[in-house]
Amino acid sequence: MARRHRLFGVVGLAGRRVLGRLRTTSSKQVLLSVIGVALAVTLMTTVSGIALGLGAENAIQSEGVDYWVVPEASTASSVAVSVGSPQLGDTHAITDRLARDERVDYATPVQTQLVTLAPEDGSTDEYVLAAGIIPPEEPTSVVGVSTEALTPGDPHYANGSYDGPRTGELVLNDAAAELLGVSAGDEVTASVGGSRAEFTVADVHEGSLSSGVGPVPVALVHLSELQTMTGSTEGDLADQLLVSTDSAGVRSDIEALYPRTSVVTQTGLAVRGASTSSLPLAMAAVSLVVAVLVGVLFVATMMGLEVNADRRNLAVLSAMGYRTSSQMLLVVAETVVVATVGGVVGVVAGIGGIYLTNAITRELLGVQVALFDPVLVGYSVAVAALIGLVSSIYPAWLTWRTPTLEAMSHD
Repeated sequence: MARRHRLFGVVGLAGRRVLGRLRTTSSKQVLLSVIGVALAVTLMTTVSGIALGLGAENAIQSEGVDYWVVPEASTASSVAVSVGSPQLGDTHAITDRLARDERVDYATPVQTQLVTLAPEDGSTDEYVLAAGIIPPEEPTSVVGVSTEALTPGDPHYANGSYDGPRTGELVLNDAAAELLGVSAGDEVTASVGGSRAEFTVADVHEGSLSSGVGPVPVALVHLSELQTMTGSTEGDLADQLLVSTDSAGVRSDIEALYPRTSVVTQTGLAVRGASTSSLPLAMAAVSLVVAVLVGVLFVATMMGLEVNADRRNLAVLSAMGYRTSSQMLLVVAETVVVATVGGVVGVVAGIGGIYLTNAITRELLGVQVALFDPVLVGYSVAVAALIGLVSSIYPAWLTWRTPTLEAMSHD
C-alpha cells in the first residue's frame, strides 16, 4: 500500500511539474518535446485514416452475383472499381451465350470509366464513375444502383453495328445527383476526352458504393453507349463480367468461354481482398514505425537536455529524501506525461488532417479517401504513451549517473 501511495505521489508530482513548465513556458525542451510528438502523431493519425479509407469495401457488386470474371493479367484489384485495367473482349456475345443457359439467372458485362457530367445549365461539371452494363429483364443492383429505370437489353449495340437507337438513359446515385444538382428528368452532358453525349436522368437512387467516409458519385448507363464514348466498340470491351447463378457447374463453362481469364467466386473474392488490403496495412505500419522512431529520438534528446538543465532541482529532491530510484521514476513519469500531452494534441490535429485530406480529394477527385474511426483516438494516444515510455530510458539513465553533490555544486 505504501509503495502504491509513493508511486501515485511521484506520478502526481511529475504531472504538476510538466504542466507548470508548459503554462509558464519556462522549459523550451518540454515544449519542443510536446510539439515533436504532436507532429509525429498527427502524421500517423492522418495516414492511418487514409489507410482505413483505402481498405474500405468498394468493389463492383451486384445482388446475387456469384462470379466475377476478370482478365488473367489483372490482380485482385480488378474486381474493385478501377479504370484503365486489362479488359475482356467480345462481351455482348459471351453474355448472350451465358444468358441462354438455364442455370444462369442473369449476366452482364461492366465497363467502368470516369466521365465528366454537366447539367443542362452548365453551372458545374463533375467527375462521376460511369458503369456501363446490359440491364437484365428483372431489375437488380449494380455498383449500388438499381437498374429498374433502364431499358432492359442494349438496343444501341444492334448485333455489333452500334447503330441502333440510343436510349440516352442514365441512372444516378444520390451522391452524383446532389453533386450535379439534378433530379429525374433532367438533361446532362457526359464527356470523355473529346467525346460528348447527351443523357436524360431516368432516376436517382440511394447508392451504397463508398470510399472512405463519403459515397462515390455513380452513373449507370447502357454498355454500348459508354463503349461508343470511350472508343471500346472495336473488340466489344468491358472490364469484367458479373454472373448470377446457383449452379457451381457454370464456372467451368465460363472458364471455357474465356480461357485467359480469372473466375472469382464470392469466397475467392474475400480471399483476394485480404491481399488487396496489404497496401493500406503497409501504409499504417510504416506510419507507426516512422512516428515511433521520430518521436523517440526527438523526445529522448529533448528530455535528456531537460534533465541536465534540471539537475539542481533533482538534487534538492534528493536532499529532501527522494532516493535515486524515485528520481528516475519521476523522470520516466514526466517523459510519459509530456509524450501523452503531445499525443492528445496530435490526435486533434490528425483528425483535422483527415478532414482536410477529404476536402482536398473531394474538390480534386470528387471522392473522399480517408476515414475517421474513434479507435484512432485511443490508438494514437497509446502510441504517444509508448513513445514516452521508450524515450524515458535515456533521461532516466542520465538521472541515475548524476551524483547529487556534483549537481548541487552547479548553480
